[in-house]
Parts: sequence; structure tokens; C-alpha cells
Amino acid sequence: MEILKYSEIDLAETIKRSEQDVNNVLDTVSDILNNVRENGDEAVKSYTEKFDGVLIDDLKVSDEEIKEAYDTLDDSLLTALKNAALNIEKFHKKQIPSEWNIEVNPGITAGQIVRPINSAGCYIPGGRAAYPSSILMTVIPAKIAGVEKVVCVTPPQNDGKILDAILVAADIAGADEIYKVGGAQAIGALAFGTESIPSVEKIVGPGNIFVTAAKKLVYGQVDIEFPAGPSEVLILADDTAIPKYIATDILAQAEHDPNASCFLVTDSEKLANETDKIVKQLTEVAPRREIIVESLSKSGKIIITDTFEEAIHVTNEYAPEHLIISTQDDDETLSHIKNAGSIFLGAYSPVAAGDYGSGTNHVLPTGGGAKMYSGLSTEAFIKKPTVQRITKDGLKELAKTSIPIAEYEGFFAHANSFKTRLEDD
Repeated sequence: MEILKYSEIDLAETIKRSEQDVNNVLDTVSDILNNVRENGDEAVKSYTEKFDGVLIDDLKVSDEEIKEAYDTLDDSLLTALKNAALNIEKFHKKQIPSEWNIEVNPGITAGQIVRPINSAGCYIPGGRAAYPSSILMTVIPAKIAGVEKVVCVTPPQNDGKILDAILVAADIAGADEIYKVGGAQAIGALAFGTESIPSVEKIVGPGNIFVTAAKKLVYGQVDIEFPAGPSEVLILADDTAIPKYIATDILAQAEHDPNASCFLVTDSEKLANETDKIVKQLTEVAPRREIIVESLSKSGKIIITDTFEEAIHVTNEYAPEHLIISTQDDDETLSHIKNAGSIFLGAYSPVAAGDYGSGTNHVLPTGGGAKMYSGLSTEAFIKKPTVQRITKDGLKELAKTSIPIAEYEGFFAHANSFKTRLEDD
């Protein structure tokens, strides 16, 4: 990892991520989306053969395939998936907003009701690894919100099947349908619909640069949660932190992807050096060593500040997807944090806890998006229409406010909608 002094760096340049340049693939992805829109299943199957190397006859996963997945899945993994699902469900149930109603003025009441969207599509990536946890994180909040139809799409393996753990996780989470398709063509299918795959109102879930580009291009046709890039962690620590714990968190993030970003920000030079030493030692024996080495060489940085206030400033400017706080007073430190996707407090709260089973969601904003977005939640699948009821007396009083403004803006019919009601005795 690169060790830097805060006083000697250009912060804006230093905290740049390994960005996915979506612009480079927009033309290619646009062609894929147009083909799927025009040719439906035929285009989807053609791209699946081209990119995944497998010809799929029936895109939809059958009930029999799900049953077989249960029969072959390891019991310990099945139990783990069920336990994780329970924790995720408990957490996300608390996110359901309340309906409410207030009297704004005598005769004027206004409030908010809660309604789910009708349908959602959950993209589950393949490629470097299988992610049954992402099925739980995307499907469960949607079902808790009350979404009637939740559709999952995920790339098939070389044998044309979906991995057992993915199918079982989707079933545990409550997915209504699962399809064997990935990439930009899957996003197109969810956005426009095909003969086999229904269109949805919102698409969520992480994916590669082509999936990200596709989601950006179909936004407006459907809703999306937020653009997502390579995963990232920032660890904010003082001299009370334990270097070997921090080192394991850095490797855990780095093994995700060669473009993952791993930052340690501290006012302790001793902690910085000890952590760096342990990271090197652990990397030598890590099963995913090649990915870790590439990740840390690109975007592995340790920033040493003169004061802890500077360390907090760096953290808020970086706005990490994952933030670990390991300090003498974690709650006090937390009170100064403005921007982070998901926060892990104390020595015994690794990011991996949130990835799998603590209950919080691991679909989070990256690339500084935590300055603007929150992570995926139950509310992402909910609409909150406003409701008002006005009596004639209330309308009479409100007219004193509304009519002058309407007439000033030149909307005389707006003003007349008040006057007509008030004249009608």
C-alpha cells in the first residue's frame, strides 16, 4: 500500500477511485438494448450465447430446478442463508415509513400514505464469483415493501444452469421468477420486456461496467437505485486500533475486484506502518492473492494526518461505500461523520458482517455517491403519495394565500378553481 502524508497530498486527486468509464461502452450497450427492445427473446438468447458461451432454450428457471438445488446444497450453507435472511428481514421491516396526517390550518388536513411499486427486477452478477447474498439483499426489501412481482436475472454457468446457492437464496428471499440471463441484455429485458421476461418498474443490484451502462441508459424507462462502481472501504482509526484487524478488512475488500479501493486514514504513524507490514504478510498467503495485489497497487492507500480532525475531514470528502471506525470513542467519532454508505463501529465489526448477516444492506453507493445517496432499503421500493382534505372554511382561508400567487403567475384558471367553489353557496 502507498503511505502518504496528508500535508503533502492533493486530496481531491488522492481520493479518486478506479473509475469504470461507462462512456467507453455506451454505444455498444445502446445497440444491445435496442436489439433486445426490437427482438425480445431472440436477442437475449443470442447475446447469452455470445457472451456467456451457452445456448439457452428456456430462459425461466423451473420449479424442478429450484427443488434440485435444495437437494444438492450443503446443509450448513442452507442454514446460513436462512439465518442471514431472517436478520435482513428484521432490519428492513424497521425501514417501512409510517403513514401520517396533520392539520395544517383549521379546515386543511394533509398527510402521507405508503404504497409499494408493482414490480422490481433484481440483477445478480456472475463472473468472478457467485453472490447468493446479493439475492437476499435485493429481493427481501422489495418483498417487505409489498412489491407484487419480484424478478431475478443472473448469468448462466457454462452448463446453462444457475448455481444451486443462487436458486435457493432467491427462493428463500421470496423471488417470484428467476431467469438465466445476465449483462446488458438482462437489463434490457427487464426494462422493455420480452416474450419470456416481464418488464418491471425498477431495477436494482450491482453489476459490471456493461450492466451499469445499461441501467443508466434505461433510467427513465424504469427507475434504478443508483449507479454503482467498484467496491471500496475506508478505515478511520487512531492509535487504539488493532493493526491485524484492520489488515484483514483491507484484504477482505481488496479481494473483491482488481479495481476495489482500500483506504486507511489515521493520525498514528505507528498504526500505519504496522498495518502495512501485516497487509504485506497476509497478501503473500491469500487465496485471491493476484486480485489483492492488483487492487492494492492501484487503489490501496494509507493517509497519515497530523490531527484526527484532518482524518475525519478526509473521510467525509471520500464518502466511502463502507466505513470502519476504530477509535477510542467510536460514538464520538461517528457524530462527526456526514458521508458514508454503511458504517461499522469498533474492533469487532468487520465489513463482512454487513455483507452477509448483520441485517443491513450491502447494495451501497460508491465513487463518492454516499454524499448524495443512501444504500438500498425497503423505502427504495415504496412510493409516498400525499393526501389532503379541505373544508369550505379551510378553502376560504387558503384562498387568501393561493389566489394572489396564482394570479401573479398568470394562472387565472387556478385562481378561478378557488373562486368558483367559494361563490357556490
